Amino acid sequence: MQNVVLIVHLLLALVLIGVVLLQRSEGGGLGIGGGDSNPSAGRPPLTAMAKLTWALAVAFIITSLTLTIIAAQQSTTTSVLDRLGTSSPAPAPELPVLPSGDGLLPPPAADDTLAPPPAD
Repeated sequence: MQNVVLIVHLLLALVLIGVVLLQRSEGGGLGIGGGDSNPSAGRPPLTAMAKLTWALAVAFIITSLTLTIIAAQQSTTTSVLDRLGTSSPAPAPELPVLPSGDGLLPPPAADDTLAPPPAD
């Protein structure tokens, strides 16, 4: 059941993207483009493409909610953190021991060559 709803959801998403891209721009979005500058002009009546866009959007939201409900019903009653707490933790990996003559280690504390001269 979940797979069928998921496939319908994905097809709705693709068709919705296509329908939105096919619509003619009416301008005025973000103040760009043409359009009627008369403030009393009102909104034009909805076209068939606009009605189809609304129907696809509503169907997309319904399938989204349906998928959420199905996923909630199939989830377990225990938390992921509860399941992690009951299992024994994996042992920590041992860190490699570097040899003392390695040049990447800082100089020993007895080396005074890097210390500033004493103030008189």
